[in-house]
Amino acid sequence: AHSLFPLGALNKDEVRRLARQAGFPNAAKKDSTGICFIGERRFRDFLARYVPRAPGPIETIEGVRLGEHQGLAYYTIGQRQGLGVGGVAGRRESPWFVAGKDPSRNALIVVQGHDHPRLMSRTVGVKAIHWIAGQPPGEPPFGCRARLRHRQHLQDCVVEQLGAERWEIRFRRPQRAVTPGQSAVLYLGDECLGGGVIEQAG
Repeated sequence: AHSLFPLGALNKDEVRRLARQAGFPNAAKKDSTGICFIGERRFRDFLARYVPRAPGPIETIEGVRLGEHQGLAYYTIGQRQGLGVGGVAGRRESPWFVAGKDPSRNALIVVQGHDHPRLMSRTVGVKAIHWIAGQPPGEPPFGCRARLRHRQHLQDCVVEQLGAERWEIRFRRPQRAVTPGQSAVLYLGDECLGGGVIEQAG
């Protein structure tokens, strides 16, 4: 009620036309695209400008070394591309995916198969949920829906409070490649309830 969005009723072409008429120097500037508006470039190349490379082992969950990674920060849970792990003697022919990271040993843990059990989680621990209305929609535990990544279909879940700043989201169906550090956003119908940062998956 107290916010004004002067561009809310205009599409981008109309905004650019008005910007040209007003003489704005950025009227013809390229659209911002790519993750976090860094543009169309390899994410690893972008990170390398700010995070030093720290090579370490790529290992299976049994501890078998398969290769070397360039730095844990350059990989995300569920990632398939860019691992540099091809066929492995004695293993079936199936793609490898990042299943975890062991910072204490600087090791990247990989598994075979898109739906490997190590990539699936039914519970997600979340810290410090911010409730848009100032409080949850009801006394926990309560049912709602959640989204763990951009454009993911909303997933049925139950939210329970474990402590002052700790919450647990339990999903009806296992969720793939849940990544600590990313956000879990909660919805009830069309209403966004709020969200918090994922701490761990279980």
